[in-house]
Amino acid sequence: MSESSINIREIKPEDNAQMEAIIRGCFHEFGLPLVGTAYEDNETPRMYESYQKPNEIYFVIEDAGEVVGGAGIKPLKDFEGDVCELQKMYYSPKVRGKGLGKIMFQKCLDAAKDLGYKQCYLESASQLKAAIHIYEQFGFDHLDGPMGNTGHYSCGVWMIKDL
Repeated sequence: MSESSINIREIKPEDNAQMEAIIRGCFHEFGLPLVGTAYEDNETPRMYESYQKPNEIYFVIEDAGEVVGGAGIKPLKDFEGDVCELQKMYYSPKVRGKGLGKIMFQKCLDAAKDLGYKQCYLESASQLKAAIHIYEQFGFDHLDGPMGNTGHYSCGVWMIKDL
């Protein structure tokens, strides 16, 4: 991987299979629950189609033409107000620890602001300590319980940040 081979762009239909494999692979790698998480979401195999409304966006990271990760923004489901959710932020092991997650994270937060959101919410699993540390570095505060209705009842970490 070289800096010149990296490209962050919006998702395309042909990226669906690669993103699904990355998402599902992370669950097995980290021993995360498969039920009550993004693993079983209907949109996981259809990521492109799931982020096509004007108030949502999904980005992927390409390394020399191969999709190696992604993250997106959507309105927080079943919640009134200008709150978005950072969703489906997963990366292939080959690109972790290289700072790309932080770049992608900032790109998503900037997009959320541009889309008019006032706060960004996220859910995670306690096993994902490195990710939670990054969220804290970006100013996310821990919540005592979930917001909205994401359907991810197996996630035990809930965080929010004012944009």
